[in-house]
Amino acid sequence: MENSDNHQRPNKFTQGNIFRSLMSLAFPIIMANVLQTMYQLIDTFWLGRLGANAVAAVSLSFPILFLVLALGGGLTLAGTVLVSQYKGAGNQELVNYSSSQTVFVVFFISILLAAVGFFAAGPMMTLVGAGPEIYNDSVTYFKVSSFGFVFLFMFFVFQSLMRGIGDVIFPMFIVLGTVFLNLILDPLFIFGYGPMPGYGVAGAAVASVLTQAISAGVGLMVLFKGKRGIRIQFSQMRFDFKWTKRLFELGLPAGLDQSTRAGAMTVMVMLITAFGSEAVAAYGVGARILSLVIVPALGFSIATTSLVGQNIGAQQIDRAEKIGNLSSRIAFFGLSAVGIIFFVFAEQIITFFIPNDPQVIQDGALFIKIMAPSFGLLGVQQVMNGVFNGAGFTKASMMLSVFGLWIIRFPLAYMLSQKTPLGSVGIFWAFPISNFIAAGTGFIYYKMGYWKRRLGPPTPESENVIY
Repeated sequence: MENSDNHQRPNKFTQGNIFRSLMSLAFPIIMANVLQTMYQLIDTFWLGRLGANAVAAVSLSFPILFLVLALGGGLTLAGTVLVSQYKGAGNQELVNYSSSQTVFVVFFISILLAAVGFFAAGPMMTLVGAGPEIYNDSVTYFKVSSFGFVFLFMFFVFQSLMRGIGDVIFPMFIVLGTVFLNLILDPLFIFGYGPMPGYGVAGAAVASVLTQAISAGVGLMVLFKGKRGIRIQFSQMRFDFKWTKRLFELGLPAGLDQSTRAGAMTVMVMLITAFGSEAVAAYGVGARILSLVIVPALGFSIATTSLVGQNIGAQQIDRAEKIGNLSSRIAFFGLSAVGIIFFVFAEQIITFFIPNDPQVIQDGALFIKIMAPSFGLLGVQQVMNGVFNGAGFTKASMMLSVFGLWIIRFPLAYMLSQKTPLGSVGIFWAFPISNFIAAGTGFIYYKMGYWKRRLGPPTPESENVIY
C-alpha cells in the first residue's frame, strides 16, 4: 500500500519537546473531562428544585448508565489506539479507514445498547432497589436517556479519534458549548416556560439527549468533511470481520476496565453501610474528593495513550518509553502535591460539604488524610494504563485495574474492617495500600518492557480492500 502522508508537515508529537507535547494534550483533555462532569452537576442543581425524590430517581440511574457507557466506550478507546498508531506511521489511508470502521461498529453497538436500556429500564430499576416513590421517575429518566446512547457514543467516537491524532482543543470547545446549552435547556424542559409544559425528571433527560445530538452531529460533520485530519466515508463503513475483531480485542478489555471500577466502588459502598450513616457520609465526601483527583490522572493517561501510540506507530520505541517516564513523574509529583494540600486542609474540606456534624467531619477528614498521600501513586497507575493502551495492550490495563481493585482493595477492606478493631477506618486504609501495590506492580511491568515488543501498528489483511 502506498503511503499518502509523505508530504505532510512533520508530526510534532513524534519529535520535538516531549513535555510540551504532553501538556498540550493533557490540559485540554482534563478540561473536557471537567466540563463533562458538569452535566451531572447541572442536572442535580435543577432537579434539586423539584425535591429529594427527583434527585434520588436520577442518582439511582447513574451507576447503571455508567456501566452501559463503559462497555460501549471501550470501543472508542480502541479507535484512539489504532488511529494514533497509524498517524504515527504516517499512513493516512489507514487513519481514515480505521476511523470509518470505528464509527460504523460503535454506531450499531450503541443502537443495541439503547434498545436494551429502553426495554430493560423497569427491571433494572427494580434490581437496584428503586422504591415506589421514585420508581416511575427513575424508569422514565433511564428510558429517555437510552435514546441518547447513539448520540453520546457518536460524540465519544469523534472525541477519541481526534485525541488519536492529537487534536484535543476542538472537542473541548464542543463540550463547552453543549454544557452551556444544557444549562439553559434543563430548566426549560424540567419546569416548562409559557405554553411549553414541564416534564419534571424526564425533562432533564430530554435536555441531555438534545445537547448530545447536537455534539454528535457537529462531530460527525467534521469527520465526514475531513478538514481536521480525519475523513470518514460511507464507502468504508461495511462489515469487516478482521477490523471488528481488532476493535473488540482492544476495546472490550478497556470497557471491562471501566466497568470493574464502577462495580468496585459499588461494593465498597456496601461495606461502609454496615457502619452507619455517619460513616457513609464521611466515605461519600472522600469518594467525591477521589473522583476529582482522578480527572487530572485520567487526563494524563489519555494524553499518554495518544503520544505513545503515535510514537510506536512511527517506530520510535525509545521516545515512547521517555514519554511514559516523563508522564509518570509529572503525575506522581503533581498529584502528590495535590495530596499534601488535601491533607493539610482535610477538616475544612469536609466542613464545606457537611458543616454541622462534628463526627462526620472528624471521620471524613481522617479518610482524606489516610488517602491523600497516595494520590501520586494513583497518578502513576493511570499513566501506566495509558502507556499499555497506547501500545495496544489494553488487556494489561484491565488486569492491572482488576488486580488493584478486586484482588487487593476489596478483600483488604473487608479483612481490615471486619476482622480487626479498625472498623470503618480499615476501609479507608485499603485505598492507599491498594494504590501502592497497584502502582508498583504496573511500574515494574512497564520497566520489564513487554509492551515495547509491539514495534508498529497492526495491519489486518483487510487493508488490501480499502480501495
